[in-house]
Amino acid sequence: MYRHNERQTILPDEFFLPFGGKLNPSNRWCQLASMVAWDVVEDKYAVHFTANRGRPAYSVRMALGALIIQNRRQLSDRDLVEEVMENPYLQYFVGLHSFAKERPFDHSTVHYFRERFGADIINEINELIVKAAVKSKDSDGHPPASTDSDGEKPTAEPPDNAGTLLLDATCVPADIHYPTDPGLLNKTREALEEIVDVLWEPHAGTEKKPRTYRQLARRSHISFDKKRIKSHLLIRKSVGKQLRYIKRNIKSTHALIQRSSLSLLSSRQYKNLLVCQEIYRQQLEMYKSRTHTTPERIVSLHMPFVRPIVRGKAGTPVEFGAKLAISNVNGYSFMERVSFDPFNEANTLMESVENYRRRFGTYPQAVIADKIYRNRENLAFCKQRGIRLSGPPLGRPTKDEALLKQQKRDEREDARTRNRIEAVFGEGKRFYGLGHVMTRLKETSETVIAIQLMVMNLERRLRVLFVHFLRLLVSRQKGLLAALWT
Repeated sequence: MYRHNERQTILPDEFFLPFGGKLNPSNRWCQLASMVAWDVVEDKYAVHFTANRGRPAYSVRMALGALIIQNRRQLSDRDLVEEVMENPYLQYFVGLHSFAKERPFDHSTVHYFRERFGADIINEINELIVKAAVKSKDSDGHPPASTDSDGEKPTAEPPDNAGTLLLDATCVPADIHYPTDPGLLNKTREALEEIVDVLWEPHAGTEKKPRTYRQLARRSHISFDKKRIKSHLLIRKSVGKQLRYIKRNIKSTHALIQRSSLSLLSSRQYKNLLVCQEIYRQQLEMYKSRTHTTPERIVSLHMPFVRPIVRGKAGTPVEFGAKLAISNVNGYSFMERVSFDPFNEANTLMESVENYRRRFGTYPQAVIADKIYRNRENLAFCKQRGIRLSGPPLGRPTKDEALLKQQKRDEREDARTRNRIEAVFGEGKRFYGLGHVMTRLKETSETVIAIQLMVMNLERRLRVLFVHFLRLLVSRQKGLLAALWT
């Protein structure tokens, strides 16, 4: 159940402080609160509450504001509640009208906040924030194009191409241990032993417990894990042992299921049972074929949706997490695609260009991206729409020295321009949690990634506002000095 709150927007002067004084309107949290259209966001948020009974849900400002604070300050769920309880500016940001000494919400509620705000809703809110920034000219340079009040493309003939679109992709690592086959099989064996214990418990005293050899299996894995140098033969021997232990446990589990109900298992244990069987099938297939690749390979028991993402970079040739493709316009970032399955980022160019036209009413003048985006389909797509795609032209190099020098100058300029989107990835991974996503579910992980991009856009708009303020202050000081000299 959700009740609409007509006072989502609160002025800093309206916030009551029991110890006297007022909030500073120029504080960063007060300025951030004014950048979010809370009333518009509430309409998108309230759609998910269809029932008219039950306890009323928290307001959209409380839910979304808590998630923004958490991702901006990189806090855990428990630390988030304590920070909000101690700071009046944070309480104002989440929509409270006066300073409260008690907790505004419990730490267990933050998980439901992430579930209710899907990645799609966060992306829509992100577009609203960027459009407001472009409309108020809070971005570097001129706006890419004009749009109507609803953000749709104008009904009149669209103007000429304008603006620059930056495209790139990266991997957002998930919170898992670096996977190895022996380690993964050891966790699978332990999960199956727990399931065997639960299914056998109703028959304790009447039937003999199935053998699991857990002590021998654990001793064998620890002996392997302590070795400093692990040869391929030693690894294969350890994998073979764990596979045989797992095979016995799966056989015992199937026998117990004939006499015990699966309702004895918790949701976590039932999920682990399904994942363990798939892990055993994949590992046995690779063990027999002496390979290390298989379709839809599972690398984590508790996060089976995570896949290996081969990036080919020095130090980390393979990463484990979601692959994220973003576009960047005037320093503001948009999520174009996020997936835990590997995909070719070149396939996102056409969709990103069409999204640019939907957002700003016209096609970009240039698309700056890696060489991987320069396939024949993308080149033909851009040429048909009058878009310049960065990079050298296909075919043999030209013999015209002047034209060749101009092409090299353009390549260097495009490389300098493309550094902006690399800086976005660096900033996100160092300061906003894109380098290590701590959530455990697929949907909430995608939501957190979308929120982090939105927070980065809010931070950029805040910095641009500060620069405009400094420019205005300097210009006034210059005018005052000129008046004194005259």
